[in-house]
Amino acid sequence: MASPWLTIIGIGEDGLAGLSEASRKALSDAETVFGGERHLALAGVTSRGRAWSVPFDVDCVLSRRGHPTAVLASGDPFWHGVGAVLAEKLGADEWVARPAPSTFSLVAARLGWRLENAVCLGLHAAPFERLMPHLTRGAQIICLVRDGKAAGDLARWLTDRGWGASSMWSLSALGGTRESIRQHRADSYTVETGDNLVAVALEARGAQGLARSSGLSDDLFVHDGQITKRPMRALALSALSPRPGESLWDIGAGSGSISVEWSLCGGTAVAVEARADRAENIQRNAETFGLAHRITVIEGTAPDALAGLAAPDAVFIGGGLDVTLFDVVWSRSATGARLVAHSVTLETETLLTDLHRRHGGELMRVDIAHAAPLGRYRSWEAVRPVVQWSVVR
Repeated sequence: MASPWLTIIGIGEDGLAGLSEASRKALSDAETVFGGERHLALAGVTSRGRAWSVPFDVDCVLSRRGHPTAVLASGDPFWHGVGAVLAEKLGADEWVARPAPSTFSLVAARLGWRLENAVCLGLHAAPFERLMPHLTRGAQIICLVRDGKAAGDLARWLTDRGWGASSMWSLSALGGTRESIRQHRADSYTVETGDNLVAVALEARGAQGLARSSGLSDDLFVHDGQITKRPMRALALSALSPRPGESLWDIGAGSGSISVEWSLCGGTAVAVEARADRAENIQRNAETFGLAHRITVIEGTAPDALAGLAAPDAVFIGGGLDVTLFDVVWSRSATGARLVAHSVTLETETLLTDLHRRHGGELMRVDIAHAAPLGRYRSWEAVRPVVQWSVVR
């Protein structure tokens, strides 16, 4: 084709007046214009307009391939918008984009925030727990929410978790004649009936938030005692070396604490746990930390439960390692994958010693003791020693 048949156009509350000449020309030339009903109204598109189907489906756009077509989206179509969804299904020569300022950019401009320092989240359909990794004192967070009721629900959620002193702005119709900006404290937020919010901005004040170092407090997790304790978890995560975008197999996951801390670093995890009650605890922890979209819980026993899974970047085996499980994990792992295994039994320790001899890596025994009362004094109370083997495939 001599030129792209599809133009993806970002539009703001100022409608046609805010569009570039190129965007207006693409709209004029298009045989069909897709968008939300609000977008079509802002652009003054009538007979040629087709509102998005519910549920959302881009196939209607793809059916117009080869014919001049335009898609209208809010602000920047590639930030929580339809742009990337379409681009993934098209050749690079089939489309061109004409973005407008995103809602995040408009919020930052109104509040005088440095956008590069702000956390930007889409919470239209996501749980508020997605905020958990980002809530720290002084954090500036911009959230896209559904409406005024959702903003009120968010204010109550923040208050219930110790963030009620946070400053909270509700911003609607930014850039248009109906633009509205209201400031509240989260714990005194009043829902404004009929307010169709575009965004909520937060300046977090209250609790300390999650630490960024490995080895979070055991008390933050739901568990029945089967948990990789904080000191050993920190050592395990150090050896696992999590990086954004990488995947983990957490075998014998217990409470899922390793999966949670791995995912807080930006990766994804598959937590395999044989017991149903513990698998339920893992799911609860994933949801509490806002990581349910990053942690997949499989109730089952390895190695059978690993069938069909994509090869991991790292594997943690908290207990129950035997020769059969090792052979499956080792054969399924790609070159460069990290494997970390813990043992508290003599039998598994013997196996780890042999694996260290055969495959190298680092083998260490960790003895930990905590100060505890002993009569009128204190003494050291030892816990079971743990042997850790870590190796790169």
